[in-house]
Amino acid sequence: MSATEAVVVMDGTRLVGHDKFHDGFAETFGFPDFYGRNMDAWIDCMSCLDDPDAGMSKLTIEPGKAPTVRINNYLHFKDAAPQQWVDLMECAAFVNWRRTEKGRGAVLALAF
Repeated sequence: MSATEAVVVMDGTRLVGHDKFHDGFAETFGFPDFYGRNMDAWIDCMSCLDDPDAGMSKLTIEPGKAPTVRINNYLHFKDAAPQQWVDLMECAAFVNWRRTEKGRGAVLALAF
């Protein structure tokens, strides 16, 4: 799947818990079979959304573009798994920070 400006919709009720979170993102973004199912691996995969040659995601975007990940039912996710919610916010911010430190644009936006 490829997109220049994509809105990826995820259901927060299906992201609660370690396994469901990583299953949901791996399925939605098409992470590779060797995806490590931890936040470091999530950061690596999400950092490469504009680099299809990296093989880290089947959903790719054009360089300079950023998909919006819209999380429906985010209050359920936030209330049921508050630390996981904070981890998502911090890791999404880190993905963009790491890229901007290298002179590249942000690659991820969250909406909820």
